Amino acid sequence: MPSTMKFVGIMFVHCEATVKKALEALPQVDEAVVSHTEGTAVLTLNAEVADEVLQKTVEDKDYKVLGIQ
Repeated sequence: MPSTMKFVGIMFVHCEATVKKALEALPQVDEAVVSHTEGTAVLTLNAEVADEVLQKTVEDKDYKVLGIQ
């Protein structure tokens, strides 16, 4: 079950890696494909996860989430 996050503040490859590592640390996230050029993360989930959990995970790394689909 894929999910897409849109955010601002991720401007470099090392920012991608930070967000990818944080999201993939969640047990419900199998993979996070993060793009600093698109400002997105496409998630492959193995279970339901609340949008609030995903948002907090990214915002705890000082990036602003604009939306989750």
